[in-house]
Amino acid sequence: MAALALGLMALAPAAGAQTVPDDAPLPSTGLDLPSNLQIFGDPNPDVRKPTAVVNDTVITGTDIDQRLAFVTAVNNFELSDEDKLQLRREILSQLIDETLQIQEAKANKIEVTPDQIDRYFAVYAQRNFNKTPEEMTAWLTSIGSSAATVKRQIEGEISWQQLLRQQVQVNVSDDEVRATIDRIREARGTEEFHLKEIYISASTPERQRQVYDAFQQMASQMREGTPFEMLARQYSEATTAPLGGDLGWVRAGMVPQPLAQAAQSMEVGQIAGPIDVGGGFSLLYLVDKRKVLTADPGDARLSLRQMTIRFPPGTAQAQATSLVSAFATATQAMRGCGDVAATAEKIGATVVDNDSMRVRDLPVQLRDTMQTMEIGTATQPFGSLDDGVSVLVLCGRDAPSEPLLPSEDQVRDQIEQQRTSLRAQRMLRDLRRDALIEYR
Repeated sequence: MAALALGLMALAPAAGAQTVPDDAPLPSTGLDLPSNLQIFGDPNPDVRKPTAVVNDTVITGTDIDQRLAFVTAVNNFELSDEDKLQLRREILSQLIDETLQIQEAKANKIEVTPDQIDRYFAVYAQRNFNKTPEEMTAWLTSIGSSAATVKRQIEGEISWQQLLRQQVQVNVSDDEVRATIDRIREARGTEEFHLKEIYISASTPERQRQVYDAFQQMASQMREGTPFEMLARQYSEATTAPLGGDLGWVRAGMVPQPLAQAAQSMEVGQIAGPIDVGGGFSLLYLVDKRKVLTADPGDARLSLRQMTIRFPPGTAQAQATSLVSAFATATQAMRGCGDVAATAEKIGATVVDNDSMRVRDLPVQLRDTMQTMEIGTATQPFGSLDDGVSVLVLCGRDAPSEPLLPSEDQVRDQIEQQRTSLRAQRMLRDLRRDALIEYR
């Protein structure tokens, strides 16, 4: 189910395309491509049309429209016409991949039954939307989508996973596992970083200027809400592009020195770059950081009560500011968590409890505050006029325990998953190459 969620997040509006100068040296491709060529006939014959036939399976405009409506609603996208067109192209590519995966599974005698799909659909609806299958179906219809588009993606995920289990055999030796555990043990206390990267090559001064401008444009898009991962999938030339640029957890010695130096000076949630890494530039995003096999303050578990006030439509900014000020005064005067219910009733606030929230799962702006707050006190108000204003009341804090070395089975599973993922990428690449796809 995690793969399904990631698949939905993989779709994004486009940033402006960057062009390579005519005289730029060609990268090594293994193909016989002249640097100065002449095109005969239609200069752009492979424009992707809105629908396609994939090995006799038709992908209709309705298929794309319904998936577009779902992705837009789930991610709260506000799309321009140009962005919507690009997103439709991305959705068409995803539907083609799903079709190829389902076809290849059936060719290998793998059948996914309607009952299997319905069970996964029910789990997905409950876990991600807190809805029954019937409620999920009604909601999808209301946004212009359908249960069929979600079930199609579920079928693709199940088919592909079963095919990989059948086709991919990964062997990990005991020596590899022990060597990995030894390296982890030796790295105890070393700082490591969860990084995401967008890399674009640049070998000439003119190309370097273009890449720099491209990164500036990406930074502007991210400030407007476009996720880093989406831009990485579309523009990064690194092998991590299909993963949204995710490098995973790395230590300083595992990445080029310019990236390591940048990571060591960055704060969580910060973006740095463009960083010259020789032959190109990288944009770096620090998702999180920690110390190997050391208790991490970010793993402390909090018991929280959230109080929220909401504003009627049409509330003026001045009136809202006055209400927020009164809200802050009331919450700061509370005498611990036991006073939350009475205060909420008095001021008309709603209350939601969470007894196991990790510090690292909070928004970056609240993490430091929650680590130093006294039990029974409340944060300053936060939120917006549209979504409401909240405070968090800290009712308890459990210190994090020191992590243990992973077991041999855990290390073996991780290595197997990494190798299976690489093999899956190659299999899908081969399916795309051999498929008969007619764009309409």
